[in-house]
Amino acid sequence: MRWMMVAALLLGGAQARAAEVQVMISGGFTAAFQVLAPGFERETGHRLVMVQGGSMGTAPTAIPMRLRRGEVADALIMVAEALDGLAAEGRVAPVSRVDLANSGIGLAVREGAARPDISTVEKLRTTLLAARSLGYSASASGRYVNGPLFERLGIAAEMQGRARLVSGEPVAAAVARGELELAFQQVAELLPVRGVSFLGPLPEAVQLYTVFAGGVASGARQPEAAAALLRYLAGPAARAAVVESGLLPLPGR
Repeated sequence: MRWMMVAALLLGGAQARAAEVQVMISGGFTAAFQVLAPGFERETGHRLVMVQGGSMGTAPTAIPMRLRRGEVADALIMVAEALDGLAAEGRVAPVSRVDLANSGIGLAVREGAARPDISTVEKLRTTLLAARSLGYSASASGRYVNGPLFERLGIAAEMQGRARLVSGEPVAAAVARGELELAFQQVAELLPVRGVSFLGPLPEAVQLYTVFAGGVASGARQPEAAAALLRYLAGPAARAAVVESGLLPLPGR
């Protein structure tokens, strides 16, 4: 009887510590997170509530805009550059930053369409000049594509009128509907979209790798649970899901 009472007390204490953790997350890490979240919930008893939004930009759903409107979050998972910007605003505890993965940019076309070769810089340039339309995001990949990349390829003028900002949804969704020919975005954001074919990453000479990181929001109601989540996502058990999603593990992991 005594051991049953002790077990009940321990179980009650564990349930009392279980928390509902509000997680704001941008698209690049979402696929890996969705695979890893159930394991974290089973191990800890916490329940994760995911809210999606872009790392950057002024769309109402973008994570910075959500926080500035007063929406509450415990953990933030997004492009590290944007996370650091929120830390500078006092919205993230700077010491809580945990780097999670690297992400490269890729291209996709509508499923069933011709698959152009983008394996070299010159072939990528030829593909882009032949395209009637293409899309890019408001986040880190889009800022690079519609600026430094087009300039480095010497096609910035030619892309005017063809390149379109897609906000509020994955760029590949517009390609799947036939509204655009090509989608530029983080590889991990292209792969989950149905109705498109992934062409591959940008050639290494013009690739841009972005670090995705997590942090604990300054107004977190569950800071300890949020920190535990970030440690879990950065741990060795997360590596396979990170790679499968199209992200790249950080050196040494």
